[in-house]
Amino acid sequence: MSVTTAEDTIQYLTFKLEDEVFATDIAQVREVLEFSQVTKVPRTPDYMRGVINLRGHVVPVLDLKLRFGMHITETTVNTCVIIVEIRIGDEMTIIGALADSVQEVIDMDPSTIQPAPKIGTKLNTDFIKGMGKRDEKFVIILDIERIFSTEELVAVQSTMEGELQE
Repeated sequence: MSVTTAEDTIQYLTFKLEDEVFATDIAQVREVLEFSQVTKVPRTPDYMRGVINLRGHVVPVLDLKLRFGMHITETTVNTCVIIVEIRIGDEMTIIGALADSVQEVIDMDPSTIQPAPKIGTKLNTDFIKGMGKRDEKFVIILDIERIFSTEELVAVQSTMEGELQE
């Protein structure tokens, strides 16, 4: 029988999109903010809800539900922006991911995480790191860097910079 130590576990921030629980590695999360007003940037994809000012930096806020083909995230008292750090090319970039609510930080032993389901060749599930289990319910563990392609994020950055300079 193996004994799981603290070094063997990974911490994940769990959050809800509709009725499903998702998680992302806490190491990529910088902070969680209450949702406030975003400034819409023209000619950006629908899933980009706008930008916020985060201590003097312009941060794009992306709606995960829209990206996953769900309905737009409605603003409630629980709506939040998860500020994450992702790599685009050779540099680290800060983005905000809009979620219905944040749940908690949980520890998961990597050996308890199952691989992402294979759903044929037409559906891309590369952005799912795996499926964990918490209280008899699945937690979908996301690879936050793979949710948006590098090309999409570079295009959003370029559009933002162009619009903000005009």
